[in-house]
Amino acid sequence: MDVVSRIHLTDGTQLHCITGIDDHSRFVVSAKLVARATAKPVCDALLLALERHGVPEEILTDNGKVLTGKIQNRPTNVLFDRICLNNGIKHRLTEPYSPRTTGKVERLHCTMRREFFELQTYDTLEAAHIALDKWVRDYNTQRPHQSLGDVAPMRRFELRRRESLEVIDGEVTTKEREVLTAKSLSRVVDEKGRVSVLRFRYHVGKAFVGETVEVASEGGLMNAPHNGVVIATHAKRHLPEADEAFTNRPSAARPTKGDEVLGSVDHQGAVSFAGVSYRAGNPYRGMTAGVRIVGDTVQVTIDGKLIRTHKARHDRSKEFGALAMPNGKPRRKDVA
Repeated sequence: MDVVSRIHLTDGTQLHCITGIDDHSRFVVSAKLVARATAKPVCDALLLALERHGVPEEILTDNGKVLTGKIQNRPTNVLFDRICLNNGIKHRLTEPYSPRTTGKVERLHCTMRREFFELQTYDTLEAAHIALDKWVRDYNTQRPHQSLGDVAPMRRFELRRRESLEVIDGEVTTKEREVLTAKSLSRVVDEKGRVSVLRFRYHVGKAFVGETVEVASEGGLMNAPHNGVVIATHAKRHLPEADEAFTNRPSAARPTKGDEVLGSVDHQGAVSFAGVSYRAGNPYRGMTAGVRIVGDTVQVTIDGKLIRTHKARHDRSKEFGALAMPNGKPRRKDVA
Protein backbone atom coordinates (compact mmCIF):
# COMPACT_ATOMS: atom_id res chain seq x y z
CA MET A 1 0.00 0.00 0.00
CA ASP A 2 1.06 3.58 -0.64
CA VAL A 3 -0.18 7.16 -0.99
CA VAL A 4 0.10 9.10 -4.25
CA SER A 5 -0.27 12.91 -4.33
CA ARG A 6 -0.22 15.74 -6.90
CA ILE A 7 -3.77 14.98 -8.05
CA HIS A 8 -5.79 18.15 -8.70
CA LEU A 9 -9.39 19.19 -9.20
CA THR A 10 -10.30 21.82 -11.81
CA ASP A 11 -9.97 24.62 -9.19
CA GLY A 12 -6.45 23.47 -8.26
CA THR A 13 -7.38 21.70 -5.01
CA GLN A 14 -4.91 18.90 -4.35
CA LEU A 15 -6.13 15.38 -3.58
CA HIS A 16 -4.35 12.24 -2.45
CA CYS A 17 -5.08 8.64 -3.38
CA ILE A 18 -4.52 5.75 -0.95
CA THR A 19 -3.59 2.86 -3.18
CA GLY A 20 -3.12 -0.85 -2.65
CA ILE A 21 -2.31 -3.63 -5.11
CA ASP A 22 -2.22 -7.41 -4.68
CA ASP A 23 1.31 -8.71 -5.19
CA HIS A 24 0.10 -11.98 -6.75
CA SER A 25 -2.40 -10.68 -9.29
CA ARG A 26 -1.88 -6.88 -9.62
CA PHE A 27 -5.53 -6.58 -8.57
CA VAL A 28 -6.20 -3.07 -7.23
CA VAL A 29 -7.61 -3.48 -3.71
CA SER A 30 -7.54 0.22 -2.79
CA ALA A 31 -7.88 3.45 -4.76
CA LYS A 32 -9.50 5.92 -2.38
CA LEU A 33 -9.33 9.67 -2.99
CA VAL A 34 -9.04 11.87 0.11
CA ALA A 35 -8.49 15.55 0.75
CA ARG A 36 -5.78 14.88 3.35
CA ALA A 37 -3.65 11.74 3.69
CA THR A 38 -3.58 11.74 7.48
CA ALA A 39 -3.75 8.63 9.66
CA LYS A 40 -7.55 8.33 9.88
CA PRO A 41 -8.32 8.54 6.11
CA VAL A 42 -5.45 6.18 5.32
CA CYS A 43 -6.65 3.62 7.87
CA ASP A 44 -10.27 3.99 6.71
CA ALA A 45 -9.03 3.04 3.24
CA LEU A 46 -7.20 0.03 4.70
CA LEU A 47 -10.30 -1.18 6.57
CA LEU A 48 -12.45 -0.72 3.46
CA ALA A 49 -9.99 -2.83 1.43
CA LEU A 50 -10.01 -5.60 4.08
CA GLU A 51 -13.81 -5.66 4.23
CA ARG A 52 -14.15 -5.81 0.45
CA HIS A 53 -11.35 -8.21 -0.44
CA GLY A 54 -10.41 -10.14 2.70
CA VAL A 55 -7.45 -10.18 5.08
CA PRO A 56 -4.00 -10.82 3.55
CA GLU A 57 -1.11 -12.53 5.30
CA GLU A 58 1.19 -9.54 4.78
CA ILE A 59 1.11 -5.85 3.81
CA LEU A 60 4.18 -4.04 2.49
CA THR A 61 4.47 -0.26 2.94
CA ASP A 62 7.15 2.39 3.14
CA ASN A 63 8.08 4.02 6.45
CA GLY A 64 5.68 6.98 6.37
CA LYS A 65 4.56 8.20 9.80
CA VAL A 66 0.88 7.50 9.04
CA LEU A 67 1.79 3.90 8.14
CA THR A 68 4.10 2.89 10.97
CA GLY A 69 5.63 4.11 14.20
CA LYS A 70 8.20 1.33 14.44
CA ILE A 71 11.18 3.38 13.23
CA GLN A 72 10.58 6.49 15.32
CA ASN A 73 12.98 7.50 18.11
CA ARG A 74 10.45 6.05 20.53
CA PRO A 75 8.87 3.15 18.60
CA THR A 76 5.11 2.85 18.94
CA ASN A 77 2.17 1.18 17.20
CA VAL A 78 0.22 3.76 15.20
CA LEU A 79 -3.35 3.06 14.06
CA PHE A 80 -2.22 1.36 10.82
CA ASP A 81 0.12 -0.92 12.83
CA ARG A 82 -2.68 -1.81 15.24
CA ILE A 83 -5.11 -2.75 12.48
CA CYS A 84 -2.49 -5.11 11.06
CA LEU A 85 -1.79 -6.54 14.53
CA ASN A 86 -5.48 -7.03 15.36
CA ASN A 87 -6.11 -8.88 12.10
CA GLY A 88 -3.00 -11.08 12.21
CA ILE A 89 -1.35 -9.29 9.26
CA LYS A 90 2.44 -9.16 9.10
CA HIS A 91 3.32 -5.51 8.39
CA ARG A 92 6.51 -5.44 6.34
CA LEU A 93 8.46 -2.20 5.81
CA THR A 94 10.78 -1.17 3.00
CA GLU A 95 14.35 -0.10 3.60
CA PRO A 96 14.61 3.71 3.82
CA TYR A 97 15.03 5.39 0.42
CA SER A 98 14.27 2.17 -1.46
CA PRO A 99 11.26 2.95 -3.70
CA ARG A 100 11.95 -0.07 -5.91
CA THR A 101 10.84 -2.35 -3.08
CA THR A 102 7.27 -1.17 -3.65
CA GLY A 103 7.75 -1.11 -7.41
CA LYS A 104 4.41 -2.74 -8.24
CA VAL A 105 2.31 -0.09 -6.55
CA GLU A 106 4.58 2.64 -7.95
CA ARG A 107 3.97 1.20 -11.41
CA LEU A 108 0.25 1.39 -10.71
CA HIS A 109 0.63 5.08 -9.93
CA CYS A 110 2.24 5.68 -13.33
CA THR A 111 -0.59 3.84 -15.07
CA MET A 112 -3.24 5.75 -13.11
CA ARG A 113 -1.69 9.09 -14.05
CA ARG A 114 -1.26 8.24 -17.73
CA GLU A 115 -4.62 6.54 -18.26
CA PHE A 116 -6.84 8.48 -15.85
CA PHE A 117 -5.65 11.56 -13.94
CA GLU A 118 -3.87 13.22 -16.89
CA LEU A 119 -6.81 12.73 -19.27
CA GLN A 120 -9.57 14.43 -17.30
CA THR A 121 -10.05 16.77 -14.32
CA TYR A 122 -13.15 16.94 -12.15
CA ASP A 123 -14.92 19.68 -10.23
CA THR A 124 -15.44 17.77 -6.98
CA LEU A 125 -13.85 14.92 -5.05
CA GLU A 126 -17.08 12.91 -5.31
CA ALA A 127 -17.20 13.19 -9.11
CA ALA A 128 -13.54 12.24 -9.37
CA HIS A 129 -14.11 9.22 -7.13
CA ILE A 130 -17.06 7.93 -9.16
CA ALA A 131 -14.96 8.09 -12.33
CA LEU A 132 -11.94 6.52 -10.58
CA ASP A 133 -14.04 3.61 -9.27
CA LYS A 134 -15.20 2.91 -12.83
CA TRP A 135 -11.59 2.99 -14.08
CA VAL A 136 -10.50 0.58 -11.31
CA ARG A 137 -13.29 -1.89 -12.15
CA ASP A 138 -12.15 -1.86 -15.76
CA TYR A 139 -8.49 -2.22 -14.69
CA ASN A 140 -9.29 -5.24 -12.50
CA THR A 141 -11.73 -7.06 -14.77
CA GLN A 142 -11.16 -5.99 -18.39
CA ARG A 143 -7.82 -4.30 -19.02
CA PRO A 144 -5.13 -6.83 -20.11
CA HIS A 145 -2.00 -6.74 -17.96
CA GLN A 146 1.29 -7.49 -19.67
CA SER A 147 2.88 -9.10 -16.58
CA LEU A 148 -0.03 -11.56 -16.40
CA GLY A 149 0.20 -12.75 -19.99
CA ASP A 150 -2.19 -10.05 -21.26
CA VAL A 151 -5.14 -11.08 -19.10
CA ALA A 152 -7.00 -9.01 -16.50
CA PRO A 153 -5.99 -9.34 -12.81
CA MET A 154 -9.40 -10.82 -11.95
CA ARG A 155 -8.52 -13.95 -13.93
CA ARG A 156 -6.12 -14.98 -11.16
CA PHE A 157 -9.08 -15.55 -8.81
CA GLU A 158 -11.54 -17.43 -11.00
CA LEU A 159 -11.26 -20.66 -9.01
CA ARG A 160 -11.05 -19.07 -5.56
CA ARG A 161 -13.87 -19.60 -3.08
CA ARG A 162 -14.61 -16.43 -1.14
CA GLU A 163 -14.36 -16.75 2.63
CA SER A 164 -16.16 -14.73 5.27
CA LEU A 165 -13.65 -13.09 7.63
CA GLU A 166 -14.19 -10.65 10.47
CA VAL A 167 -12.16 -7.44 10.18
CA ILE A 168 -11.01 -5.88 13.47
CA ASP A 169 -10.26 -2.16 13.59
CA GLY A 170 -7.28 -0.54 15.31
CA GLU A 171 -9.22 0.61 18.37
CA VAL A 172 -9.42 -2.86 19.95
CA THR A 173 -7.20 -2.85 23.02
CA THR A 174 -4.94 -5.67 24.16
CA LYS A 175 -7.32 -6.41 27.04
CA GLU A 176 -10.29 -6.58 24.67
CA ARG A 177 -8.37 -8.97 22.40
CA GLU A 178 -7.81 -11.29 25.36
CA VAL A 179 -11.55 -11.28 26.14
CA LEU A 180 -12.28 -12.53 22.62
CA THR A 181 -10.69 -15.84 23.58
CA ALA A 182 -11.52 -18.89 23.34
CA LYS A 183 -11.89 -22.11 21.94
CA SER A 184 -8.61 -23.95 21.68
CA LEU A 185 -7.03 -27.29 20.90
CA SER A 186 -3.57 -28.82 20.93
CA ARG A 187 -1.48 -29.51 17.88
CA VAL A 188 1.99 -30.99 17.27
CA VAL A 189 4.20 -28.76 15.09
CA ASP A 190 5.19 -30.57 11.88
CA GLU A 191 8.66 -30.73 10.28
CA LYS A 192 8.03 -27.45 8.41
CA GLY A 193 7.09 -25.54 11.54
CA ARG A 194 3.33 -25.61 10.90
CA VAL A 195 0.21 -26.77 12.70
CA SER A 196 -2.92 -28.00 10.94
CA VAL A 197 -6.39 -26.85 12.03
CA LEU A 198 -9.59 -27.66 10.12
CA ARG A 199 -7.64 -28.48 6.94
CA PHE A 200 -5.70 -25.19 7.06
CA ARG A 201 -2.02 -24.89 7.99
CA TYR A 202 -0.62 -22.10 10.16
CA HIS A 203 3.11 -21.37 10.51
CA VAL A 204 4.45 -21.13 14.07
CA GLY A 205 8.19 -21.54 13.44
CA LYS A 206 10.69 -24.33 12.86
CA ALA A 207 12.11 -23.79 16.35
CA PHE A 208 9.02 -25.60 17.68
CA VAL A 209 9.14 -28.67 15.39
CA GLY A 210 7.86 -31.74 17.24
CA GLU A 211 6.47 -29.76 20.17
CA THR A 212 2.83 -29.48 21.20
CA VAL A 213 1.29 -25.99 21.11
CA GLU A 214 -2.17 -24.69 21.86
CA VAL A 215 -4.10 -23.15 18.95
CA ALA A 216 -6.84 -20.74 20.02
CA SER A 217 -9.60 -19.24 17.91
CA GLU A 218 -10.07 -15.67 19.12
CA GLY A 219 -12.44 -13.50 17.10
CA GLY A 220 -10.95 -13.23 13.62
CA LEU A 221 -7.54 -14.52 14.70
CA MET A 222 -5.82 -17.83 15.24
CA ASN A 223 -3.29 -17.51 18.08
CA ALA A 224 -0.69 -20.10 18.98
CA PRO A 225 0.40 -19.71 22.61
CA HIS A 226 3.26 -21.84 23.96
CA ASN A 227 4.21 -21.90 27.64
CA GLY A 228 2.09 -18.80 28.20
CA VAL A 229 3.62 -16.80 25.31
CA VAL A 230 1.90 -16.23 21.94
CA ILE A 231 4.45 -17.41 19.35
CA ALA A 232 2.33 -16.85 16.23
CA THR A 233 -0.83 -15.00 15.18
CA HIS A 234 -2.65 -15.43 11.87
CA ALA A 235 -5.92 -14.30 10.36
CA LYS A 236 -8.49 -17.06 10.67
CA ARG A 237 -9.00 -18.92 7.38
CA HIS A 238 -11.96 -21.12 8.22
CA LEU A 239 -15.57 -19.97 8.42
CA PRO A 240 -16.81 -18.70 11.84
CA GLU A 241 -19.35 -21.51 12.20
CA ALA A 242 -16.51 -24.05 11.97
CA ASP A 243 -15.35 -22.88 15.41
CA GLU A 244 -17.81 -25.36 16.88
CA ALA A 245 -15.32 -28.09 15.97
CA PHE A 246 -13.03 -26.74 18.67
CA THR A 247 -15.47 -27.77 21.39
CA ASN A 248 -15.40 -31.39 20.28
CA ARG A 249 -11.69 -31.83 20.95
CA PRO A 250 -9.68 -31.79 24.16
CA SER A 251 -7.80 -28.54 24.78
CA ALA A 252 -4.95 -30.22 26.65
CA ALA A 253 -2.78 -32.97 25.22
CA ARG A 254 -2.43 -36.19 27.20
CA PRO A 255 0.74 -38.26 27.26
CA THR A 256 0.79 -41.80 25.93
CA LYS A 257 0.60 -44.44 28.66
CA GLY A 258 3.69 -46.51 29.22
CA ASP A 259 6.95 -46.78 31.16
CA GLU A 260 8.09 -43.41 32.47
CA VAL A 261 11.48 -42.27 33.74
CA LEU A 262 11.59 -39.39 36.22
CA GLY A 263 14.28 -36.75 36.19
CA SER A 264 14.93 -33.26 37.47
CA VAL A 265 14.70 -30.30 35.09
CA ASP A 266 18.09 -28.55 35.20
CA HIS A 267 18.88 -24.82 35.30
CA GLN A 268 18.73 -24.70 31.49
CA GLY A 269 15.18 -26.05 31.44
CA ALA A 270 16.15 -29.53 30.18
CA VAL A 271 15.78 -33.07 31.51
CA SER A 272 18.34 -35.81 30.83
CA PHE A 273 17.45 -39.22 29.40
CA ALA A 274 19.91 -41.87 28.19
CA GLY A 275 22.70 -39.30 28.17
CA VAL A 276 20.83 -36.72 26.06
CA SER A 277 19.14 -33.52 27.24
CA TYR A 278 15.55 -32.91 26.15
CA ARG A 279 14.04 -29.48 26.63
CA ALA A 280 11.18 -29.07 29.08
CA GLY A 281 11.17 -25.27 29.36
CA ASN A 282 12.52 -22.63 31.73
CA PRO A 283 9.28 -22.40 33.76
CA TYR A 284 9.86 -26.00 34.88
CA ARG A 285 13.43 -25.61 36.20
CA GLY A 286 13.94 -27.56 39.42
CA MET A 287 10.74 -29.58 38.96
CA THR A 288 10.51 -33.34 38.40
CA ALA A 289 9.66 -34.28 34.81
CA GLY A 290 8.60 -37.59 33.35
CA VAL A 291 10.08 -38.97 30.13
CA ARG A 292 8.30 -41.57 27.97
CA ILE A 293 9.42 -43.24 24.73
CA VAL A 294 6.68 -43.38 22.10
CA GLY A 295 7.91 -44.83 18.81
CA ASP A 296 10.69 -42.55 17.60
CA THR A 297 9.63 -39.65 19.83
CA VAL A 298 10.28 -38.60 23.42
CA GLN A 299 7.41 -37.19 25.49
CA VAL A 300 8.17 -34.89 28.44
CA THR A 301 5.49 -34.50 31.12
CA ILE A 302 5.02 -32.46 34.28
CA ASP A 303 2.49 -33.71 36.84
CA GLY A 304 1.05 -36.07 34.23
CA LYS A 305 0.50 -33.33 31.66
CA LEU A 306 2.29 -33.49 28.31
CA ILE A 307 4.37 -30.34 27.79
CA ARG A 308 6.85 -31.27 25.06
CA THR A 309 7.35 -33.85 22.32
CA HIS A 310 10.79 -34.32 20.74
CA LYS A 311 12.23 -36.53 18.05
CA ALA A 312 14.40 -39.11 19.81
CA ARG A 313 18.09 -38.15 19.62
CA HIS A 314 19.64 -40.59 22.10
CA ASP A 315 21.33 -43.92 21.51
CA ARG A 316 18.41 -46.36 21.53
CA SER A 317 20.64 -49.09 22.98
CA LYS A 318 20.88 -47.07 26.22
CA GLU A 319 17.12 -46.99 26.79
CA PHE A 320 17.13 -50.24 28.77
CA GLY A 321 19.49 -48.85 31.37
CA ALA A 322 17.46 -45.66 31.74
CA LEU A 323 14.15 -47.54 32.01
CA ALA A 324 15.66 -49.91 34.58
CA MET A 325 16.09 -46.94 36.95
CA PRO A 326 12.85 -45.00 36.51
CA ASN A 327 13.59 -42.79 39.52
CA GLY A 328 17.08 -41.92 38.37
CA LYS A 329 20.46 -43.07 39.60
CA PRO A 330 20.73 -43.47 43.40
CA ARG A 331 22.91 -40.89 45.09
CA ARG A 332 26.47 -42.01 45.80
CA LYS A 333 27.11 -42.47 49.53
CA ASP A 334 30.28 -40.97 50.93
CA VAL A 335 32.75 -43.58 52.19
CA ALA A 336 34.45 -42.73 55.46
